[in-house]
Amino acid sequence: MYLFYTPDIAHSLSLSEEESQHCVRVLRYGKGDEILLTDGCGYTYRAVITNPHPKHCEFEVLSKQLQQPSHDFHLHIAIAPTKNIERMEWMVEKCTEIGVDEITPLLCRFSERKQIRQDRLEKIILSAAKQSLTPYLPKLNELTDFQSFVRSVDEQTRFIAHCYEADKRELKTEIRKGQSCVVLIGPEGDFSQQEIEEAMKAGFVPVSLGRSRLRTETAGVVACHTAVLMNQDD
Repeated sequence: MYLFYTPDIAHSLSLSEEESQHCVRVLRYGKGDEILLTDGCGYTYRAVITNPHPKHCEFEVLSKQLQQPSHDFHLHIAIAPTKNIERMEWMVEKCTEIGVDEITPLLCRFSERKQIRQDRLEKIILSAAKQSLTPYLPKLNELTDFQSFVRSVDEQTRFIAHCYEADKRELKTEIRKGQSCVVLIGPEGDFSQQEIEEAMKAGFVPVSLGRSRLRTETAGVVACHTAVLMNQDD
């Protein structure tokens, strides 16, 4: 069943214009058809269409259920946007499908992209969440400079993945089950040595994501998958 996003369901029993068009004109749902809704905060709703209008499709809620999250920890990926924004968009989509809880685009010393379209990335997150039937919508933060970010994080475990030859641990061995986690991923030119030192002073542990040298967007997906995988039940 297709999942429709209704963040204002507590105040309005109708789909947004975009969701209404998709429901009525694309999927051809009509009066009396059942649909599945989510508010993006963990609740799903079974509903029946009462007025299949293509701009404001109205419905009646039949039942409401709080869904259990896929994991019991908070996963935060902070990553420098790629020069080719399509690669960043791909990473955001895949991390949403895997189970990321929060994404922060980072502005680093060697960043080649210094602007992003917040609205575009939010649409990609929403589409990926609906496609994967995820009732929890990941939070997308605004583009944040590196220094401000490392000084403000409050996750229990903190990691910075970089490509320099240094004493690094494997992320998969450092993940602590059930603990909130943030992983920093640098730009194509990697973090600067100064940024790594600043992160370590703020409690970040340098980690490796494997033997291969990964693209920025691939590293984001690998870090997300590793954290989720290591938190699954045996």
